Formats: sequence, structure tokens, C-alpha cells
Amino acid sequence: MASTGVLRPGHVALRVLDLAAAIEHYTKVLGLIETARDPAGKRVFLKGWDEHDHHSVVLREADESGMDFLGWKVDGPATLKALAADVEASGLATECAWIPAGDLPETGERFRFTIPTGHVMELYAEKTVIGNGCGTDGPDVNPNPWPDGLVGIAAVRFDHCLLYGDDLDGTVKLFRDVLGFGLAEQVMAGPNHDFMIGAFLSCSNKAHDVAFIRQPVKGKIHHASFLLNSWEQVLRAGDILSRTHTSIDIGPTRHGITRGETIYFFDPSGNRNEVFSGGYTYYPDKPTITWTEAELGPAIFYHDRKLNEAFLSVFT
Repeated sequence: MASTGVLRPGHVALRVLDLAAAIEHYTKVLGLIETARDPAGKRVFLKGWDEHDHHSVVLREADESGMDFLGWKVDGPATLKALAADVEASGLATECAWIPAGDLPETGERFRFTIPTGHVMELYAEKTVIGNGCGTDGPDVNPNPWPDGLVGIAAVRFDHCLLYGDDLDGTVKLFRDVLGFGLAEQVMAGPNHDFMIGAFLSCSNKAHDVAFIRQPVKGKIHHASFLLNSWEQVLRAGDILSRTHTSIDIGPTRHGITRGETIYFFDPSGNRNEVFSGGYTYYPDKPTITWTEAELGPAIFYHDRKLNEAFLSVFT
């Protein structure tokens, strides 16, 4: 499919309680690569090894863990201006504002807004390309399949977030009708299966680029997820998490929703991370997959086929 409009999730900004401990976790355990620190030392920027743009993760020390914002890369400055106007005109977003270029290193201007579930989103078109370290005769010339010096789990890239909020209907409408996302999967409740409690949305050919679960809260994050290339790498991630005494939440296991293979764990501040592989290819004409509330167990954990209340109720 043609990649136009919103291309992909470009960065996630996470709040952490201890920046030094977070850097140790995200670089040594998850295996992200540090690319910059701001002059005051209050923010650190990282990326997965196969991401070409300057950064995809921002860590900021704060008194409360959670997510500051989620950024989406669009296909150019003209699209950025057009989508910003559409978001403002929709009446579905609040606190719309332009953030000047350079506020994030190597990043152009961003359009920021708050969606009905209370999460802060932003659109941007430009970020410096620094490559993935695989090229032997230049950044992207005659590349090897992976670079030397990978560490820990060696996450390939930042992939998606699962977010909790109250106004699921308004948020899904904004993402579908204004930003052009497709609804890959949905979870429906009620006797007639007509009340949406979960939405898995895609702007690409992935099973999801962002997901939302209806909860009576505003602006909460369930997890930030990072891609691996195989089920074997997910199993290896479990070994690394164990040997580094990282707090494992669930897995390794498989999801029914998206078909992805997964393991969940926590950073030192209590933010939940996921690494996963697999999933199906999504195209805009693919029918939306529906899960009913009665089958939520296998939808979330296909092997156990039952819910884990702690998994559902812990978020930041």
C-alpha cells in the first residue's frame, strides 16, 4: 500500500523516576542506542538499532512515571500543515499548539494536541536521518544484516503503544476520520456486542500502530512496545530479563489479538515495556477483526485463554 499521510509512530516520550536507572535499563537490557542528551541533562534520546531517524524514545526524569506524548511522523511538511488544520477543525482535539523546530534534537516543528482520552499526540515531518550502522561503504550502502556491538535484547525499533482512556469513541473517530487510520481489530462488549471497549488502529500494514482500551481514566499508558524479528528472539529476551533480574510481567506467550508473540516487563520506574514479534499484514481492505468480551481471555493471552487482572489494572 502507498505510504502517505501519517507514516508511523515516530517517538514516545516517557517519564521516569530515576534517569540514571532508566538509561541503564533502556540501553543495557532493552538494548536501545543513546543518540543525545539535552544540555541540562534532563532528557535522554534513544533509538532501536534498525531505526534510521535520530531518536524514537525520549526519557525525562519526573516525580511520576508515565507518558508525556506520542509522536507521529507524516510524509512531508505539506501533509503536516494539512493534517494540523484538519485536527483543529474536527473539534475532537484540544490544546492544539505548534512546537518549534529544535525543541527535540534534530527534529523539525511539531503540531501537538490532546485527544479525547487525554493523551498528548503530535505530528511532525522532519527528523535527521543518522542510519542504522549496517552500511559497509556508507550509511545505507552495501549493508550487513545487522550492525556490530548490539547489546541486551537489541530491540529493532519502537513499534506501538497501548493507551488507557475514557472517551474511546471520540479518540477512534479522530484517528479514523481525521488522521486516516484503519481499524484492524476491535473488542466489543454488551449483549449485542455493540459497545467498543478496545480498538487496535493501523496507519501502515502492521496489525496495529496504536491501541486504546476504554478505562475511566485520562492519559494513561499500559505499555510501550518494541519490535523483535522472531519468536526465538522473544524467548531470548526472556532469558536476558531473568539474568538481569528485570521484573517480568507476563510471557513469553502469544496474543490472539494481532497474533503477536510477546513478553512484558517493567522498567525501574514501573513503566511497562513489551517486546514482540509476528503479527499479520494489514491492508485497508482487510475486514476488521472483532473479539467479544466473553473471549477476552484468549484475545489477550491465547495460550492461557484467561484474563490476568494485574495485567489489565496496572498502568502508569
